[in-house]
Amino acid sequence: MKRCLAALALAVLLCLPLTACQKQQNLYSATWFDLFDTVAIVQGYAAGQDEWNAQAAAVQEDLSRYNELFDIYNHYDDVVNLYDVNAGAAAAPVAVDDELYAFLRWCKDTVYPATDGATNIAAGAVLRLWHDARESDSPAPPDAEAIAAALEHIDIENLVLDDDAQTVYFADPAMTLDVGAVGKGYAVEQAAQAAQARGLTSALLNIGGNVRAIGTKPGGKLWTAGVENPWGDDPAYIQAVELADGDSLVISGDYQRYFEYGGVRYAHLIDLTTGWPARYVSSVAVLAHADTGGLADALSTGLFCLPESIGQTLAAQNHYAVLWMHPDETTKKSNDWPQ
Repeated sequence: MKRCLAALALAVLLCLPLTACQKQQNLYSATWFDLFDTVAIVQGYAAGQDEWNAQAAAVQEDLSRYNELFDIYNHYDDVVNLYDVNAGAAAAPVAVDDELYAFLRWCKDTVYPATDGATNIAAGAVLRLWHDARESDSPAPPDAEAIAAALEHIDIENLVLDDDAQTVYFADPAMTLDVGAVGKGYAVEQAAQAAQARGLTSALLNIGGNVRAIGTKPGGKLWTAGVENPWGDDPAYIQAVELADGDSLVISGDYQRYFEYGGVRYAHLIDLTTGWPARYVSSVAVLAHADTGGLADALSTGLFCLPESIGQTLAAQNHYAVLWMHPDETTKKSNDWPQ
């Protein structure tokens, strides 16, 4: 956790340089610790403190709303969220609001095929086993038979979405949803678009490593974010990446959330073909442009959990900008990755 916080702090420092000539715009920042179980840092330019405070508060409110909507562990008053869907959708269709329904439809129709099924929100039965193992006082891998049984209940076709009634139903009563691989990135994208609609023209959102640029810095200079070094702390970053308006950079790695048992590291990123942590690479970085609609988070998880050859084919077909980082400290870039 200390390393993650340090990395986030350094990522912010990389993006802080000011140009003295921009007298009408000042750089401000806000940090929150209660969103998506991570550190959220937003920085941007505004004409004054009051203007910035209003913009930052609105971004925080938007992110908080999505945090509640996508929470699978807690119920909130006056909102039907994924906790409520998981609790009731096996018994009867559950009506949800416009935002949650649009998100679930996007996850099923866009994210799942874009990642060749590797990012699957219907895989909650498997992911819950690993979550509980990781959060245990004595972390250990789940029982192999339990994993095999859970894998029988992750078919996304059993997630039944009724567009007319705007309801969610589980055709498999043992299926549950888990949007940890996609929810944060989607929320960041929606919050960024809403902020731009409110008039925020220059900002960088970094929500637990999901980085999204709004506009440019005053004077037209691009925002910059770093690709974390997955092999150690020296250097902290292996590459700096410039972000144009609407660009997102998201990284998934085996060093972010894991436990060790018997001398083996078990990361939180699960290969849904086996039910066990993926071991193809150390880390995957995805640079997504404005027309991808928040896919970077889903892609980074999906490509981490796929054999690299399949990921490279997907990247080439869809012009994803991807950097694969291997355990032997070598890297592989897609054709669209910046040099």
